[in-house]
Amino acid sequence: MFAAIVFVLVILVVVVLPLIGASVKVVQEYERGVIFRLGRLVGARGPGLFLIMPFVDRMVKIDLRTVTLEVPPQEVITRDNVSVKVSAVAYFRVVNPQSAVIEVANFQRATFQIAQTTLRSVLGQFELDQVLGNREDINQRLQHIIDEQTEPWGIKVTAVEIKDIELPPNMQSAIARQAEAEREKRAKIINAEGEFQAAQTLAEAARVITSQAGALQLRYLQTLADIGVENNSTIVITDVGGLVTELRDSLPMLGAGPLTNGLGFGNREAIREPSREGT
Repeated sequence: MFAAIVFVLVILVVVVLPLIGASVKVVQEYERGVIFRLGRLVGARGPGLFLIMPFVDRMVKIDLRTVTLEVPPQEVITRDNVSVKVSAVAYFRVVNPQSAVIEVANFQRATFQIAQTTLRSVLGQFELDQVLGNREDINQRLQHIIDEQTEPWGIKVTAVEIKDIELPPNMQSAIARQAEAEREKRAKIINAEGEFQAAQTLAEAARVITSQAGALQLRYLQTLADIGVENNSTIVITDVGGLVTELRDSLPMLGAGPLTNGLGFGNREAIREPSREGT
């Protein structure tokens, strides 16, 4: 009797417990278990604890988390025949575990190869300036093309980003010279615009001065005052704009004397050429 009990216990340990261990499966929250029964697809189960038929069912675990796929530098020839090296990164995740198992042998490797091929083919359709300046549009186009090709596999490509663009040394020098020339062009344009605005302002100031009587004389006197600040200049006053003549007419009490005649305040007849009679 004791031997029979021992035999039964041995059978339980050797046979039943392994069968129970093979039939009990645990799938994490971020995983799904795709079940095949005698080679036929049953469906995806999980997360949590569930039972399968040992030796009849086979389970394949699929991770549903987002996968970061780094695309190594690719030799790309742009549309304007410039050779560059471009590296990128793609983000994708499995949205249909069943398709990811039965539609493609290795969905991660297949997605990687499509990302490489698409990166070279798409960038070859753009010129170098477009590749450098329109990264956002190129990223969206890459994401759309890769996602469209991997959709039958149950893969969703969420984003594709170009990480680095490596230019040849001679092209870097050419771009630097182009940028320098562009900045010089902008500086000359800004300088010309400043000269034009200054000329307009001067023309407007001239119209204002000529429209007001005495404005030119006041400006003339202000200029003289500015020149004589340092007391190191000799100023010769001339009858600019008729200033001396107007001052003479407004002060009739200044007679024609030697001083006034010398300054031009006297009679104009005092300043005339000597007579040539008797010569």
